[in-house]
Amino acid sequence: MAKSQRFGTLAIHAGQEPEETTGAIMPPIFQTSTYVQPKLGEPKGGYEYARVQNPTREAMERNIAALESGTHGMAFASGMAAIGAIVQRLSAGDHVIYEENVYGGTHRFFDKVMRRFGLDFTAVDSSDAQRVEDAIRPNTKLIHLETPTNPMMKLSDLRVIADIAARHDVHIVVDNTFASPYNQRPLELGAHMVVHSSTKYLNGHSDVVGGIVVTNDDDIAEELRFLQKAAGAVPGPWDAWLVLRGTKTLDVRMERHNANGARVAEYLAGRDDIDRVFYPGLADHPQHALAKRQMKGFTGMISIELGSLDRARRVVQKTRLFSLAESLGGVESLIGHPAIMTHASVPKEMRDRMGISDGLVRLSVGIEDVEDLLEDLEQALRS
Repeated sequence: MAKSQRFGTLAIHAGQEPEETTGAIMPPIFQTSTYVQPKLGEPKGGYEYARVQNPTREAMERNIAALESGTHGMAFASGMAAIGAIVQRLSAGDHVIYEENVYGGTHRFFDKVMRRFGLDFTAVDSSDAQRVEDAIRPNTKLIHLETPTNPMMKLSDLRVIADIAARHDVHIVVDNTFASPYNQRPLELGAHMVVHSSTKYLNGHSDVVGGIVVTNDDDIAEELRFLQKAAGAVPGPWDAWLVLRGTKTLDVRMERHNANGARVAEYLAGRDDIDRVFYPGLADHPQHALAKRQMKGFTGMISIELGSLDRARRVVQKTRLFSLAESLGGVESLIGHPAIMTHASVPKEMRDRMGISDGLVRLSVGIEDVEDLLEDLEQALRS
């Protein structure tokens, strides 16, 4: 599929053709663990074992790679498995810089798991690019960014940090889960890798767990494919098919997520009983100008400060359309409490430094009728 085609067309067609035998418009689910070889040492089409190759998974990988302006996509069983594969490319003694306000599971994986294998990690506020450069050491191999961040909605200037990384010969990976490739394409801004929890906006229907890494670097792709084979944290064909089904509507879903998110953020910002609204699309967001340069839209992710745990608890338990649950990016609206839910594994002193207070509530605005969502928030906040 030609890369010159526009996003909505790529979402539906990239990486796949009608199935050869029957002409099926959707790629089949190749639910197999192995492949019969016509002759010893001559596997048909190169297919030997499903951990290594699966046609359904490969169609999904090609599709998402095209959406991210990449040439290689490597799918994994979860977003954390994808991040794990990226870090497994490194060796004991290597140093990683990462945005301090990453998803709590990412911080936990870096701090509690990979440190035990001799890797060193430094968390910085990457919204200040100078702090990233100041943290670089001779053994720094990777900069892991998340923009917008979860849940404080801070941005990193990808072009500026890409220039810094190039001067120091350091790779950049960007977790693009919150933005989606509809709103932001980090490879076009200088990143070496993009990672997603495909569980979220890419799938969009809250019915699968998955992850993917996209790159334009042949050597990185070869290493990650080796790790797919060697470590084996790959998705099954049914999961891959569900993600591929989801990306076909990514264009139209994100348009609605963006519109609903903007309406809800404006409504919340207009209330005097909310201490602060964190949303890059608002003019008073400290990085609004960067958001307009770097992003096409601002998604449905919003955080609000309600001032106390007691009020936050009441609100998240009073909503009717916003379901109290972890995760994000599905067609349905969700509400959560980062300090108790997604970021409970982050030490309290670190949460306090980042602004993840006991009164902070995170919204994932879905694609329902926005007037119904506003009415739901109104009744919950009145409580």
